[in-house]
Amino acid sequence: MRPEWDIDVMNPWRDHLPEFEGYVLEAKYARMNGRAFTDSQRDAFAAAERIAVRLALADRVLISTPMWNFSIPYKLKQWFDVIVQPDLTFRFDPSAGYQPLLKDRPTIVIVASGGDFVTGMSRGRTDMATPYLREALRFIGISDVRFVPIGPTTGPGEPIKAARDIAHGRLAELAKRF
Repeated sequence: MRPEWDIDVMNPWRDHLPEFEGYVLEAKYARMNGRAFTDSQRDAFAAAERIAVRLALADRVLISTPMWNFSIPYKLKQWFDVIVQPDLTFRFDPSAGYQPLLKDRPTIVIVASGGDFVTGMSRGRTDMATPYLREALRFIGISDVRFVPIGPTTGPGEPIKAARDIAHGRLAELAKRF
């Protein structure tokens, strides 16, 4: 435990995430097209800005998520949809393409899955969570990412214990440099 750290916990299941509809959606497209916000758009988009600023201010990031249906839960996807905004976490330059706006920072992503995607015993199923998370974070500027898979989390007890022990060991090593 690091008592000098100020920890900000974002729980997409409990914390309010704006829906991308109505004035929030209008604000996104106004921003993309270089138009000023109306008062309603500005007020609606402020929630997305606050969430993105929380991430922008973080010195380190820890994301812990289950793998659902080979990808991430819809609430985590909604969080990314809220923060990945033009001129907030990325910009578009016609000559250079998309440019991230966040500074890189150490990031750990823990992905727990019912199946074993680590040893190749996933029976042909594909882990789409890890590549999505890696690309979404890279797109906004976060490339210093270490993934810690935990799986299987269901089935016989011994493989579950072994997976947890391996993940805990990896996390303990990463924590020393985090």
